[in-house]
Parts: sequence; C-alpha cells; structure tokens
Amino acid sequence: METPWNLFVPAALIACAGSALSLPLWRRAVRRLGMVDDPGQRKIHAEPMPLAGGLAVLTGWLLALGAGAAALFTVWSDPTTWAALWHGVSRRAGQLAVLVGGALAMTLLGALDDRHELRPGVKFLGQWLVASAVALAGIRITLFVPSPWFSYLVTVLWILTLVNAFNFTDNMNGLCAGLGLIASWYFAVLAARQGQYLVACCAFAVCGALAGFLPWNFPRARAFLGDSGSHLVGYWVAVLAILPHFYSELHPRWHAVLSPLWVLAVPLSDLVQVVISRWRRGQPFYVGDTHHFSHLLVRAGLSPTRAVLVLWAAAAGTGAVALLW
Repeated sequence: METPWNLFVPAALIACAGSALSLPLWRRAVRRLGMVDDPGQRKIHAEPMPLAGGLAVLTGWLLALGAGAAALFTVWSDPTTWAALWHGVSRRAGQLAVLVGGALAMTLLGALDDRHELRPGVKFLGQWLVASAVALAGIRITLFVPSPWFSYLVTVLWILTLVNAFNFTDNMNGLCAGLGLIASWYFAVLAARQGQYLVACCAFAVCGALAGFLPWNFPRARAFLGDSGSHLVGYWVAVLAILPHFYSELHPRWHAVLSPLWVLAVPLSDLVQVVISRWRRGQPFYVGDTHHFSHLLVRAGLSPTRAVLVLWAAAAGTGAVALLW
C-alpha cells in the first residue's frame, strides 16, 4: 500500500491554517484574561506578551483531527488505504479519546499556571494524573519487560520527563515550538514508514499546528507558547514516542526502541544538564535560571536567534540518526 500523502498533507495544512488564523483571536482573549508574560529579570521582552500560543496550536490540531474524522466517513481515497485507517481508528477509539482528553487537560493545566502561577506540587500532580490516564488506557512503554506495573511506571515517568523537558526549553523565541516540530516530524516519518498511518496522521497534524504558530514567535515574538503550549508540546511528543511500534515481527531490531532518544536528544540533554547544574548549586530543580544550552550559546557569543537555530540543527541531526537506526 502506498503512503497516503493525500491524507498527511491536508492534515498538516489544516492544522497549520487553524493555528495561524486562530492566534489573533486567542491573543485578544488571553489579554482580557490577564494571561500575559510580564518583563522581568530573566526575560528579554520589554512589554507584556500574550501567552496565546498553546491555545492556538491546540485549536489547529483539533481542527485537523476533526477534518480527518469526517473524512473517514466517506471513501475519499483508495479502498485499501481507507480500510487500513478505519481499522486503526476502530481498534484505538478508546485510546484516541484518552489522548485527546489528555491534550485538553494538559493545555488547561498549563493555562491555569499561566494565569495563577500554580505551586510546583500542584502542577506536578496534574501532570501525573494526565500521564496516569494515558498509561491506564494501555498506551505504554514495555522495554521487553512483561510487567504491567513496570510499563505503567516507565510510561508515567517518560511523559512527566518530556513535559518538563519541553517546559524547560521554552526560554527563547521559537526554541520549544521548533524542537517540538522537528521531533513530531521525525515521529511522523517513522510511523508512516512502518505503515502506522493513524499515528503518522496525528503527528503530521502536530507538525502543521506548530508550523502555523512559529511565524508569530520566531524570530520576533508577538505571542508566547506559555505553559499551556509547552505542556501540550511535551505531552504530544512523549505520546508520539510511545505510539509507534519500533520493534515488531516485521522489524525485529531491539535497538530500534532507542529511536525516540535520538529524536529527543537535545531537550533531554538540556534537562539533564540543567537539573545537575541546579543540584550542584543547591538550587531546587524547578526554579528557573539561565544555564540552559540556549543561554550558554548566547554567553558564548551567539545571538538568541542563532542560538535557537543551532539547537534546531542539532535536533535535526540527532533525529536523522533515528531514521538510519
């Protein structure tokens, strides 16, 4: 069966358009709600910036998802492709519902943090509840260990790690959204290459939604992702790393399960080095600072824009290894 680009391309384009066109509406809405990022000690912007990106990105993705669902009720492509996609949807309908609910919940949690600055413990509890719902729905990492408890714990830890890793990378214009776009694109290609077209379609929609937001955020920002956006991007990327079957009877390569680590090497490495740095200074790991890779590159002489481009290039390079892995 040929790769159904007639599904993937519209999914990305609809998500892109929905994200880009809804952002001006969300900018006005969040200003009225007081969801703005004020200038401060570690900030590079000089005026309050609306935290509208996450809501716009979610809007674009949901529009693409709705369009895809509507398309499944019509034979819009060849019967073989349509049957394969419908088979995937029917088998994973419950899991899809949980994944959509998780995206909504994670965005809401981040939006509440944007508005009220939740305590770290409260925010972590919300993240854990969403991650637990995903794991309990059967979307799990196994790592060849036949233990439900092991897979549950590893899955929850993975989602929590990625959500916070992308939250940490949201420190310069375009960095978090760009890394999320690159990662989701690689997961889309990996899923499509294995014939997992439903997963690929969702991933390409994530790519499109982030692509629609990026011109509003990079290189000059007119809106920020906010915690609603960084939580959503981290959640999506974590889930997209779980959904594809990197190891199967058709592809019996155990090392292929390490592919997500290559795709996500940059945000994960940044998380590790920042946590170690804060631990050595006796600083709580959840208290922000300027010791991320992006800040180190700027202190080395790069402009913020070039620092972001370097990290994008690094993520693209490590992700390419996953395609050859």
